[in-house]
Amino acid sequence: MKRLIYIAILGLTSMSCLRLDSFLYNSDTSISEYLLDDFDGETEIQVSDEYDIADSLVHLFTLNSNLDGDIASIYTIYVGDIGRISSDTVILYLHGNADHLDRYWPRIKLLANTGHKNRFGVFAVEYRGFGLSEGTPTEEGMYVDADAAMKWLKEQGLTDDRLVVYGFSLGSAPATELTANARTLQPSKLMLENPFASDEVMVEDASGLTLPGSYFSDLEIDNGDEIQKIEEPFFWMHGTSDAFLQIGTHGETIFKNYNGSYKEAHRIEGATHTNVPFVMGYETYLDAVEKFITRP
Repeated sequence: MKRLIYIAILGLTSMSCLRLDSFLYNSDTSISEYLLDDFDGETEIQVSDEYDIADSLVHLFTLNSNLDGDIASIYTIYVGDIGRISSDTVILYLHGNADHLDRYWPRIKLLANTGHKNRFGVFAVEYRGFGLSEGTPTEEGMYVDADAAMKWLKEQGLTDDRLVVYGFSLGSAPATELTANARTLQPSKLMLENPFASDEVMVEDASGLTLPGSYFSDLEIDNGDEIQKIEEPFFWMHGTSDAFLQIGTHGETIFKNYNGSYKEAHRIEGATHTNVPFVMGYETYLDAVEKFITRP
C-alpha cells in the first residue's frame, strides 16, 4: 500500500487531476455475498476454530445511512445476542481501508472472544462504497456510517457508558472523530490499533515531500489534532515494524497528543501493519482488551 501511495504521489506531481483519495479507500465491491467463515481470500489474520461463533449469534443486516440526503444502504454485522444490547457492553469495530468485511471477519470473531465467548457484543460496519454497501467512500460518509451504527445501537437500548469504539488503521478516523465530536452516542472508551496521525503525515512518510495534504487529497483527517479533545480513556497499540503507518510519526504522535483521563500504550515489537494481534499472541491481546474495557 505504501508503494501505491508513493506511485500515486509521483503521478500527482505531473498530473494535477489525480487525487490520493482513491488509494486510501482501497475497497473491493466485486463480491456478490459475504462468506465470513467460508471466505478463502486474503484476511488480516487467521484464527483457529476455538474462536468460532455460533451461527445464531451472527447477525448480518443493512442500515440506512443518510449523508446530507444521500441515503445509502450499508451492511453491518452484529456478533452477540441483540436482545442483550440494553445491558451488554458493545465494541463498535471500524475496519481498515482494504476490501470488505470478509477480510476483517477473523478480527471480529477474535474480539467477540474478549473475556470469554460473547461476553461483549461486537458490531462491525461496512463503510459506503465497500463490499456490498451502497454509495461512494468519503470521509464524512465514514462518519455518518459509523454514526448510523450508533443510532441503531441506541435504538436497541445501548447507553454511552457501555459503548467502546475500536478503530483499526483507516477506522481510526471515524473512531477518533465520533469520540471527540459525539453525535448520537458518546463512547465511553476509545481503542486505536495502528492509527494514522493525519493525511499530511501519510503523504510525507510515503514521499519524503513536505506539502499540504490538500495538494493530494480532499481528506481533512487529523487524528493527531482531534485526539486532544478527548477525555475518555484511551488504549493504543501499534506494530513497531509497521511500514505503512510508521509508529514514530503516526501512533506516537497520537499517543503524545492525548491529554485525557487515562491512556495506555502497547508497542508490539516486530509487528507490522496488519498482524498486531497475532504477534502479541491472541490470548495476550484479548486479555489486554478485556482489562482496558473493564477498567473502572
